[in-house]
Amino acid sequence: MKHFKILLVLGMLATAVAASAQETFDATLYNGRPTYDNGDPKDTAKVRVYLPKESEATGRAVVICPGGGYDHLAIKKEGYDWAEFFQNNGIAAIVLKYRMPHGNPDVPISDAEQAMKLVRMNAKGWHIDLNNVGIMGFSAGGHLASTIATQSTGDAKPNFQILFYPVITMMEGYGHEGSFHNFLGDNDGKKYQKRYSSDMHVTRVTPRAFIALSDDDNVVPPANGVNYYMELYRNDVRASLHVYPSGGHGWGSNLKFKYHDEMMLDFKAWLRSF
Repeated sequence: MKHFKILLVLGMLATAVAASAQETFDATLYNGRPTYDNGDPKDTAKVRVYLPKESEATGRAVVICPGGGYDHLAIKKEGYDWAEFFQNNGIAAIVLKYRMPHGNPDVPISDAEQAMKLVRMNAKGWHIDLNNVGIMGFSAGGHLASTIATQSTGDAKPNFQILFYPVITMMEGYGHEGSFHNFLGDNDGKKYQKRYSSDMHVTRVTPRAFIALSDDDNVVPPANGVNYYMELYRNDVRASLHVYPSGGHGWGSNLKFKYHDEMMLDFKAWLRSF
């Protein structure tokens, strides 16, 4: 009997430890076929979920959209590495492996919206506050994140947005040529360019934003992020813009980025501000 009690106590302790530990797991984004098809059956949408310890959970969550010019995903330095940072700071992180558009904008947009909805559907079990779910994006992923922030509604609408060296505009000649062609494909007329230019869709109910970029970015013109900030400011949306003197494009989580430490201090301060 004594031996049985010891085993029982040990079992209960193991269960308690498991319940309080960090959790990381993969999940499919859709049950069945997605609404929109990009023509590539091997390109599937999914997420990797990083949950903090229950005792450390702040209730905040962020869906992360890596960049890659709508051609591929820099999913480690602009996804998994950042997810670990959030997880270690009590914030649930959901890294989105979205599908490439191949000229159909609805494909990645629907994936990002579904990821937002997935987080809110699991809010109770994941210890997340329904009203504290944001979206984060890098480069082309920043365009996707800002599109969701400015145009999505209901459970797909984020409460805040985090954009690193983002593509914002789809106006030809002002954004990123590769992202432009991969995202719009043949739908590249002025109507579609304006429809998917996030700076043209900012309103007073657009969620607050953190924007970071480098002054010497020669891949995505810095004016993308700066003009977006100006539209947020013009519409009385709380936003924080950080332009670092150098660093180019695509530094993500790279510790070799000269202003990494300053950037992290700025970012942590912003996260504490609300």
